[in-house]
Order: sequence, then C-alpha cells, then structure tokens
Amino acid sequence: MKLHKLNRNFTWRKSRPPFEIITEEQSNAYNELGGFVLQGAFSKGEIAELTEVLDPLELASNELLRQMQDKRLNIARADEIVFRPHVVSADTRVKKFACHPVLAGLCRDLVGSKPRLYWDQIVYKRPETVVEFPWHQDNGYTFVQPQQYLTCWIALTDATQENGCPWLAPGLHLQGTLHHDWTDLGYRCLDDDDLEPIPMELTAGSIAVFSSLSPHRTGPNLTQKTRKAYILQYADDGAVIHLPDGSNAMANDPERQFLV
Repeated sequence: MKLHKLNRNFTWRKSRPPFEIITEEQSNAYNELGGFVLQGAFSKGEIAELTEVLDPLELASNELLRQMQDKRLNIARADEIVFRPHVVSADTRVKKFACHPVLAGLCRDLVGSKPRLYWDQIVYKRPETVVEFPWHQDNGYTFVQPQQYLTCWIALTDATQENGCPWLAPGLHLQGTLHHDWTDLGYRCLDDDDLEPIPMELTAGSIAVFSSLSPHRTGPNLTQKTRKAYILQYADDGAVIHLPDGSNAMANDPERQFLV
C-alpha cells in the first residue's frame, strides 16, 4: 500500500468535545474507524423538498449523457450511474440546505470553527445497475491540503447492501492520502483482499459521515428503484487544492465554496 506522493508527515487530527451534534461514541468511531452513520438527521419533509429540486437536475444530466459518444462521461454512464456536481449553484434551496444546522454542527464538531463547503454532487444509481464504485478516498481524486476534510453522504432514499450503500474500510484514514490508480470506473486505492469492510446502511434522511481519507466504495444496485444520494464535503477555510498541472488554487469560489 503506497502513499500519495504529496502525503508527507501526515498526522490525524482527532475530534474532541464539546460537541454540538455528535456523541462521544460517534467521535470515537470517526477517530478510530474513519466514520459513522447519523440516522434520521433530516425529516421526511426536508428530504422530499430537496429531492423535488434534485430529481430534475439528474434527469437533465442523464439526457446529456445519452447524447454523448458511448453514452458516458468519465465515470458517469447514461441510465446507470449519474453524477452532477455543484448543485448548490443551481438552486437557492439547495444552497440553504448545505448550511442546514445539522450539517453546520457536524462541521464544527469534525472540521473546525470556520468550515467551508468544498464540493457537492448528486449520485443516482439507477435500477439494475451492476456498476460497483471502487475503493477510493475523496482526497485521492484531487489532493487538498489539509488532507483531512469531511464528507456527508446523505441518503435521499434508503441505502442498503442490495442497492449500493457505502462501505467503509476502517482504520486506513490514519495513514493519510493513499496512492490511487485510474480504472474504467474511477480511481482505486485498494483491492478487496484482506479487508473487513463495514456496510453503512442508511434510511432516507440519514448521513454516512466519514473523512476524506476514509477508503470507501459502493456496490451495485440490484433493485428495481433508483438509489439516490446527495454528497457534500466541507473543508477548513483556507484549504488549498493541488491541481494536476502542478498549480494550486484556493477552495473559495463564492458561488459554490462558501462558509457555513
């Protein structure tokens, strides 16, 4: 297991009380395993309102994929798995949701006193989609410094082992960012060998809370319904993005990377 070439002298920053949202047990799980599930974080009404906004965006993205050669773009595939980033820029209701008190409290518990939205995207895995998303760390896609930021994987529908819930590889977040290789299905940092992964099954309105350094994957959707997720990532204010061309950029685009 190799480290990312920019991962030097990494030390895990532990979450410490007092906490606004999480319990001491959840803090321990975050520090030791790399994540936990916060069940029932949002009401049915909040999720219904959010999904009403996000569903048309996913449909539009899927239609664009249908018009492309091979009906795919990078790891998105028409009528199978659809990604749409930066949806906070598409509707003020989504932007308001990104600052929800539960999310803001989680950020102060696990990121710091001045958290900033770094990335957001919807991921819809359509019925009978056999595509598995490989083991990866979020910081393995684009290297951010500090390496340790927060991912909130929000279930808009129930997420189960049958329809592609997240799985967590516990404990490996403590090493910092790992080396990733590109595959046809995205970046991969681990094989399944010698892992004892933890399924993060969620009811709609719950959050899989994990670190940008926690290796995770999702399985196929073998059911007859679309598995819907909205993913938000929050970093320290002042976080720096290391771009593939060797240049750096601040994660502070005012339209989509705002303080919460």
